[in-house]
Amino acid sequence: MKKNIPILLILFALPFLVWANIDNPPAPGKYKLVIEGFDWGPAVSKVILHDANPTKETSAADFEVFVTRSSTLGEIPAAQTSGKRSVVYSYASDENGNRKDDGTHLTLVLAVSPVNPLGSGIQYLRMGNRASNVWIDYGVTVVHTKSGKSWGEEAGRIRPIVDEFDLTGKFTHENTTLTYGAFSPKNLKTKAPLIIWLHGGGEGGTDPTIALMGNKAFNYASPEIQVLFGEGAFVLAPQTPTFWMNSGEGMTRGQTNDIYNAAVFALIQDFVTKNPLVDPTRIYVGGCSNGGYMSLKLILEHPDYFAAGYISALAYNNEFISDAQVQKIKNVPMWFVHAKDDMTTKPDETVVPLYHRLKQAGAKNVFFTYYDNVYDITGFYGGNDFRYNGHWSWIYSHANVARTDFDGSPVILNGRPVTIMEWMAAQKKKK
Repeated sequence: MKKNIPILLILFALPFLVWANIDNPPAPGKYKLVIEGFDWGPAVSKVILHDANPTKETSAADFEVFVTRSSTLGEIPAAQTSGKRSVVYSYASDENGNRKDDGTHLTLVLAVSPVNPLGSGIQYLRMGNRASNVWIDYGVTVVHTKSGKSWGEEAGRIRPIVDEFDLTGKFTHENTTLTYGAFSPKNLKTKAPLIIWLHGGGEGGTDPTIALMGNKAFNYASPEIQVLFGEGAFVLAPQTPTFWMNSGEGMTRGQTNDIYNAAVFALIQDFVTKNPLVDPTRIYVGGCSNGGYMSLKLILEHPDYFAAGYISALAYNNEFISDAQVQKIKNVPMWFVHAKDDMTTKPDETVVPLYHRLKQAGAKNVFFTYYDNVYDITGFYGGNDFRYNGHWSWIYSHANVARTDFDGSPVILNGRPVTIMEWMAAQKKKK
């Protein structure tokens, strides 16, 4: 029986076949990857080809991009290990992808989407008794079909906004070590707020870029959000080596203590001490899922420390919050975001009853944006007709589009409707 040679193998072999009759075929050229963060996570959105010497006749249609995805940490589904990427557009640029008409480099813009795993440089892998998002080995081969010239050696990566963070943070408290990423606004003349983000259960580890890019958490450092805080705001993204709801003997939803809240609070205090331009009256804490649990835990433990909380997909079960604790936190400004079809952190067991208890206790500055589901807010992939996992309500927080209270009415501040970040920027703790 005749066996068919895999098409992908033939495509990868193209540049070598072109040069087969040359004694010393040219070495593949170098490229840089641009990895952007999207609502669903990071994706390789551009490939910058070094020394491509583009001309007016250079066409995106003449390039083919092939990728391989592998990891020694776990198994990637076969259909997601290799394939061809679609090239949308090309333009002359410098070595960092900045458009330049006389540039000697060529940037290829690649199609990305939430349903194309070949675009992603991370993978959710099960390792031992838990699963996490991890960076994988992402190989690229680019072929110019007319000449046979190829590029196959990575020369670096560019991560917009994320590269502006200090990603080397490490802090130890009583034998517990946490890593973290930190963003500092430039040219501050006065004290600035601190936005703390606590990641979800899939972003634990020792690489803060996962905590920032597993979803679009880095966006709190984007110009669009930073401008809402005057001269800007510090952004701190602590990372647990495992998961925030780790009780030491399993997972807690509030019924027992976790093993990390003392360490992460000590990290926050240390960061504030070492950054004297942080305004201690404007420290905001938020997170999603596991990080939503930890955000509420920190507010419960230290209600006088934080100026506000912003929590999505809360994983702290209402049944484990006492009436005394509700009284303790009712004056802390908080804004919750959740989706009705969240089957991971079920709203009727977490945020819905807690919100009502806070309001009944007299909370005046607590809001709750309650979505039917989580959909494509960009409109690129179907808008409201494209549905993400109902657990992913943090998308609305990261993009700063949450703007309504539980009954659907707009949240009003100083006579005008506001978004969650506009509201948060106005919160200030009394000295």
